[in-house]
Amino acid sequence: MQKEYVRMVEGAYRIGDTRVSLDSLVYLFREEMSAESMVDSYPALTLEQVHGAIAFYLGNQHGVDQYLAEGQRAAQSQHGQSRKTNAELIAKLQRAHHASQIPG
Repeated sequence: MQKEYVRMVEGAYRIGDTRVSLDSLVYLFREEMSAESMVDSYPALTLEQVHGAIAFYLGNQHGVDQYLAEGQRAAQSQHGQSRKTNAELIAKLQRAHHASQIPG
């Protein structure tokens, strides 16, 4: 019986039945973190699940990399929109921060 280490849930890759995203492990893998250290970072995962998720990534690298790039583009777009929407609040907070830094 084949195990499903990675599944798509509501548009996001998740590890098994956990809420841990594949994204999280891929970024750690790219930083050359060991599978054992990943388990330490995500105690909800087993070593088998981490190895299975990494194997899934390596077997589907092109598609997963596209998925990650799209996620980064969406996050950047949301960040830019948030800065526009909240420009007045951001300016007010920056003024307050600057005023608190002036020796007095």
